[in-house]
Amino acid sequence: MVKRTPITAGLFLGTLVLCATFFAPRAGAQIAKVSEPTGRQLFVNAEPPATLKLGGTRPRATIYLPGESSFTGRNRPAMSIDRDGTEKLVREAAERHRVDPALVRAVIETESNWNPRAYSRKGAGGLMQLIPTTAQRYGAYDLFNPQQNIDAGVRHLKMLLQRYNGNLDLALAAYNAGEGAVDKAQGIPPFRETRDYVQKVQNAYFRPGSGRLADAFINRHAIHRDVAPDGRIIFSNE
Repeated sequence: MVKRTPITAGLFLGTLVLCATFFAPRAGAQIAKVSEPTGRQLFVNAEPPATLKLGGTRPRATIYLPGESSFTGRNRPAMSIDRDGTEKLVREAAERHRVDPALVRAVIETESNWNPRAYSRKGAGGLMQLIPTTAQRYGAYDLFNPQQNIDAGVRHLKMLLQRYNGNLDLALAAYNAGEGAVDKAQGIPPFRETRDYVQKVQNAYFRPGSGRLADAFINRHAIHRDVAPDGRIIFSNE
């Protein structure tokens, strides 16, 4: 006579979970964390980008290391772009997406100080310091490629301006801290980093000689710093 061992509900459930895990299809387009020899951590797509073909699937993003070559070993001369080349990309992206190029310059100056190799401890990279998920949202498959980085950053900035009905304070705060933080605070989040960031970008945008378009957005609630002809420093909200 065969002795039967009773199966408890917990054991049965555990068996089901194990089977489901073992036989589940492998998920695609997963973000993986990569550590450089220096200890820096970067985030990459687990699968290499595919060529987009008619009727095919959308290419998956790979966030390349901020070095001289890509994962395929090819040199990346775009990483050595000079200020004039960057300015050209800014003008083209700003015109394409109808955003004041002076505002884009102010964001780049504050985010990366015009360094296409800039990489933050939070995982943001490139001229406009995009995190991988934001970059992928706008089709930036090489986070450190200046053209892709700037185009995605300008599109993200425009989306935020539209989301917050042209309120530059909130758009910049969301660019720094995320839309969720701004929505939760119903204004600029009470983070010192975010408040300093919003002020720095606006200082660069509204300062004399920034190239700001005369008919571009003006934040009437911001305090602006101007220098009078006699050298006096004047703060106003006009």
